[in-house]
Amino acid sequence: MSQASKQVEWCLNKAKKEIEECRKLGKRQKHRGLVKNNPDLDEAKKHLAKAEHDFEAITKFKEIGFSDWSMSAGFYCVYHTFLAIAAKFGYESSNQTCTIALMHFLRETGKIYLDKKFIELLEYQDMEEGTGHSIIEMREDYTYGVQISVKDEAKINELKKECKELIDITKEIIYK
Repeated sequence: MSQASKQVEWCLNKAKKEIEECRKLGKRQKHRGLVKNNPDLDEAKKHLAKAEHDFEAITKFKEIGFSDWSMSAGFYCVYHTFLAIAAKFGYESSNQTCTIALMHFLRETGKIYLDKKFIELLEYQDMEEGTGHSIIEMREDYTYGVQISVKDEAKINELKKECKELIDITKEIIYK
């Protein structure tokens, strides 16, 4: 059993336990894992629309002098493409780590063709690699840091390029 497969199984069990606990306490059902449902193309389309909305925000934030927020928009663009793919295959995720594990799992099992580089956009980089920042790290730097603009325009341009490519790939996945 692969690492991704083990993580997905753990996420599914986590959600089951949390939903059951909510039932026992008479609370609204919520979880921080993965739930397997029927494939939901309508939900997938909604997440794709949100990803496209976030993609547009990358440029809009830059235009109005809030380029630091472009990084968050890029992060959520990528994340919503993953949620679109998850919905297409009948998964509901409430956990970023579980969503990433699911993308690895779907890729490993041949259910999707998705270059690993896109999944790695939402993963923390290995300290020894020293090859720049992932989108999650840039989002954190600009959200929790004190910079109010992205000085390196190439970062925003690369972010837009990666997001556009991923949106196009996601369209192929959910519409096939």
